[in-house]
Amino acid sequence: MKISQLQPGKLTDAQMTELLYNNMEDDHKKGDCIFVPGSSKAVIYRLPKAVELYKNGRSKKILFSGGVVWEDAVLTEAELLRNKAIEMGIPDEDIIIEKESLHTKENVLASLLVLDRALGLHNIQRLIVVTTNIHMRRMHLSLKTFMPPWISFSLCMVDDKTTTQGNWFEYPYGRKRVEMEVEKIINYVKLGYIMDEEIAISD
Repeated sequence: MKISQLQPGKLTDAQMTELLYNNMEDDHKKGDCIFVPGSSKAVIYRLPKAVELYKNGRSKKILFSGGVVWEDAVLTEAELLRNKAIEMGIPDEDIIIEKESLHTKENVLASLLVLDRALGLHNIQRLIVVTTNIHMRRMHLSLKTFMPPWISFSLCMVDDKTTTQGNWFEYPYGRKRVEMEVEKIINYVKLGYIMDEEIAISD
């Protein structure tokens, strides 16, 4: 079924789980750059995975994307991620930052120029994408919508505490976030902001 055919607020828990989490496994391939969009807790959840991938030789470069300055912070998401990554042993020369974007679509659009200047888009064949599991479907659709068609993506999802595939329905906060994310994806597709896609959804 196409995402555009789904109706927000009318999906079962199983269907919402399928939309957000199914068929998003890491293919373990090497890439030209690790792509990490920012968030309020990206340093906690996304950064350790990105550092692990870098140290395991999956890629020689990391791009941190995000221009939001969260409460009690003075630096952008990307700058905070870079500083912490350096503390964790990543060489500064292997880090690329994009610090203008304010949401997922802009993470992709603003990163196009940054990646082109740093590596040359024509040199990039694969990006290794690191974000939380609940965010990966929208992130992947945004990348496929706006990135050049020759670029492929390896999807490296990380768990947070209350929105994993197996527990989101056990927490009121987890349920709220999943329902909001499902609504965003369906509405964005219907509005044409991101591409439509065939999804295996149970009856």
